[in-house]
Amino acid sequence: MKTVRLTMAQALVRFLENQYIAYDGKEHPFVEGVIMLPGHGNVVGLGQALRQEAHRLHVWQGKNEQGMAHTAVAFAKQMKRKKIIAVTSSVGPGAANMVTAAATATANNIPVLILPGDVYACRQPDPVLQQIEQTHDLSISTNDAFRAVCRYWDRIVRPEQLMSAMISAFRVLTDPANTGAVCIAIPQDVEGEAYDYPESFFGKRVWRLARRQPDPEAIAEAAAVVKAAKKPLLICGGGVRYSEAHAEFRAFAEATGIPFGETQAGKSAIEYDHPLNLGGIGVTGCSAANEIAKEADVVIGVGTRYTDFTTASKWLFRDDAKFVNVNVSEFQAYKLDAVPVIADAKRALPVLLEALDGYKAPYTTEVKDARDRWFKELDRLMHTAYGPGYVPEVNDANAKSADRFAEDMDADLTQTAVLGAINFTIDPEDVAIGSSGSLPGDMQRMWCARGVDSYNMEYGYSCMGYEVSGALGVKYAIGDRDVYAMVGDGSFIMLHSELLSAVQEHRKINVCVFNNASFGCINNLQVGHGNDTLCTELRFRGEDGEHSGRFIPVDFAKIAEGYGCKAFTIHTIDEMKAAIKEAKKIEGVPVVFDIRVLPKSMTEGYGSWWRVGDTEVSENAKNLKAYEDHLAHVKDARKY
Repeated sequence: MKTVRLTMAQALVRFLENQYIAYDGKEHPFVEGVIMLPGHGNVVGLGQALRQEAHRLHVWQGKNEQGMAHTAVAFAKQMKRKKIIAVTSSVGPGAANMVTAAATATANNIPVLILPGDVYACRQPDPVLQQIEQTHDLSISTNDAFRAVCRYWDRIVRPEQLMSAMISAFRVLTDPANTGAVCIAIPQDVEGEAYDYPESFFGKRVWRLARRQPDPEAIAEAAAVVKAAKKPLLICGGGVRYSEAHAEFRAFAEATGIPFGETQAGKSAIEYDHPLNLGGIGVTGCSAANEIAKEADVVIGVGTRYTDFTTASKWLFRDDAKFVNVNVSEFQAYKLDAVPVIADAKRALPVLLEALDGYKAPYTTEVKDARDRWFKELDRLMHTAYGPGYVPEVNDANAKSADRFAEDMDADLTQTAVLGAINFTIDPEDVAIGSSGSLPGDMQRMWCARGVDSYNMEYGYSCMGYEVSGALGVKYAIGDRDVYAMVGDGSFIMLHSELLSAVQEHRKINVCVFNNASFGCINNLQVGHGNDTLCTELRFRGEDGEHSGRFIPVDFAKIAEGYGCKAFTIHTIDEMKAAIKEAKKIEGVPVVFDIRVLPKSMTEGYGSWWRVGDTEVSENAKNLKAYEDHLAHVKDARKY
């Protein structure tokens, strides 16, 4: 057996260079590259190895460990999980910063390989810099925190362990039913230790994407349920996009006449104007999808995890509704007591369609009527303006005054009107990305996806700080097309470090900062359940000792210009449209739009409900009223 003597880190890089994925007659390298922020835990070992062994892999410099890992997550999501980027940091706080991004990846079933440095396996110099000493277990390090948020976790304490660890890691990374974050912790002494690795370990290894075929008995049972349906509904989940079953889903809907609602991950699998597309469903859904969902007697979920936002905390659907779930994951397929069709959507939908033997949903005008009502409301939202007669949803004049914001911030735009202007000014093939705050709700309802796979919303973890970093990951994936990050001011403040990476790499990303001087979404939740505002607005401290003073006039355009970006400050819809058109001419430089939008100018719930922890005991009558509403809804929700 031929061997080659390499350090563990060199062997790791050489292995990454030779991993491929194959599917539908296509084959290409699976690992695009590595984003790193070197420190004493990985700069000597893995850093040296990348210099010596990385010939095909791209190497990027990150600015914040969480941000660079989010870049990798968004890249893999846009690539439909067919390519990944690995991320590495030093031991300690650098590694801990990536825990949030690992959770984001796993919650969304997105593959990302995390390679944090670790404390010395030999323990000779303990405690080393950035090491936490757990007196009850000296084998624990910061990296054990990844165990709870990763699909696979391992620590390489001997260089030969790398071989079995990496094969297990890529088994998970390429498994559509069980993918997510993978953490391989690499102690900084072991990174530099050598071993005589078999040359076969570094040969080209092709990971074949298994497209699981449906079981005939499951198909027969599912078909029997659907054939009996009087008011069926399809749910288009992220699995439709990841399996690239766009055409199969469209054909199934059109052949049966069954309308469909979209989850956040499924949105843009089919364009918004398709006559069977009801739009977003659930807590952040629109009236069309939720109206049809409430009457549905059979729900066919394709590639959906049925999160509480999709099911409105299991309250949205009829108590006697039956479910058929097409999902490559057994765990997801059995949810809601469904008939499980455990298979790849691209393979299962044509087989199920054939088994339906010409079935047609007996709808008459219900779907068209629901869509017409929604598009009328959508037009209203896109043209809602501040001025005489405008009444924002406020119940605390001191804390949430639209007039006060308009005066302090010199702005009177509504969030819904701005979204509409952006949506129809950018090009259809451009990609919109978002993650947290009120924007994902407004976008799932309002965003009209005019191009396929033009919507990249991280909402499994709703992670603040994903948006700017994610936009860079999307840009790496889509090349010359434009990407627009929709980000609230609170989330931008929290994490925008990779904006500098975009400047460094000459990557034009467009960042739309919705500046309402608040954490507007959580403020809505706070006051909507009977509470006074507390730490959810960006105000100066007032004479009363509370955060009741003027709104803090942060100039995000100047921040962006300081990084080397092109920036626009937006006060009117005309300025917004003009700025986007001007930005289209810009190449190789990130663009930031500082858009001043009124608080409380978001969309409403459109017949949905979301279970939150309302208080049973309070001196505030508004809290008690909210609790009564909670009890009224929870009694109608499914128990499991």
